[in-house]
Amino acid sequence: MRLLTISDPHGDYVHVPLIVREAERGGSIDATLIAGDITNFGPDELTYELLDLLEPLGCPMLAIPGNCDQRSILTTLDASKAVNLDGAVHTIENVTFAGIGGSNPTPFDTPFERSEEEIKAMLDDILIRADKGGGTIVLLSHAPPKNTLDRIPGGNAGSDALARAIGKVDLIVCGHIHEDQGEMTRQGTEIVNVGQVSQGRSAVITIDEGIEVQFNNI
Repeated sequence: MRLLTISDPHGDYVHVPLIVREAERGGSIDATLIAGDITNFGPDELTYELLDLLEPLGCPMLAIPGNCDQRSILTTLDASKAVNLDGAVHTIENVTFAGIGGSNPTPFDTPFERSEEEIKAMLDDILIRADKGGGTIVLLSHAPPKNTLDRIPGGNAGSDALARAIGKVDLIVCGHIHEDQGEMTRQGTEIVNVGQVSQGRSAVITIDEGIEVQFNNI
């Protein structure tokens, strides 16, 4: 399974058509994952513009909101051609996707923040449901787990609650921290911060016998 993974367009989709073309060069894409901050504090309707640009891939689109999206974007995602993965699970072939949108608290009081307690409760719930599907489990989150790909000049800004998913899922796809695009493996879990798509960054992740990550930065 080949996944195009993007995050943090913040309403700027200028690079998306080229990213789509580059992703297709290696073969067909089986699903697109959108890890939040679709807009820059709104309007929610920009979601449709992004999804239209991704539609030529002809594959399912799974999306969650980021902390810079309004909470009302959940209604827009429900009405769109994408799967709203926030607090939900969705299985494609033998891969089960689970999603947690928004972020842990930030110093900036952005529109879609969740307490660590809320994130923990959501994670516990979706992990139970995802595990029933068997096969590979992918967690799509806006924020990275704490002390992974979450470095900012003042320290680490990821979520303590999301760090509890390490060792329990096969792959975590995230964004949020623009400065720390990359990949790492912890306790058998591959963690990928796909970078800021408004700066031309994305990743194609292949799930086969293992997990392979290719960053496509333009």
